[in-house]
Amino acid sequence: MASTSTYLNFPRNTEEVFNFYKSVFGGEFSGGGIARFGDFPSPEGAPAIAEADKKLIMHIELPILGGHILMGSDAPESFGFKVNQGNNIQILLDPDTKEETQRLFNALSEGGKVTMPLQDTFWGAYHGHATDKYGIQWMFNFTAK
Repeated sequence: MASTSTYLNFPRNTEEVFNFYKSVFGGEFSGGGIARFGDFPSPEGAPAIAEADKKLIMHIELPILGGHILMGSDAPESFGFKVNQGNNIQILLDPDTKEETQRLFNALSEGGKVTMPLQDTFWGAYHGHATDKYGIQWMFNFTAK
């Protein structure tokens, strides 16, 4: 079933932030718990991950109200990220089909900027990022169910 989530990025304190949200909303982290950068292989040709960055959060999920899921990740500058208020929140679309993912990606990126083309990922998803012509950041993530 298709879903929409909110994806939050923080410079290096995602774990602190999500533990706070967990204390507010209750519940447990979903999606396999906390995934850290050091838990996954570096992409081919990428520089090695610094020891201090291996403990940072690559992905975390917390169900909140009405089935909505907050997701998040650390975005350290050593990875080329520069988190500023305003660029640290994205709307994540998880459509039912690869074709719908492509359609939404094309429509929302038209007149905007593709920041990561749709591509197959090591976690088994068809995934990409775009900023629409109004400056809203979108993530697209189709996983065959």
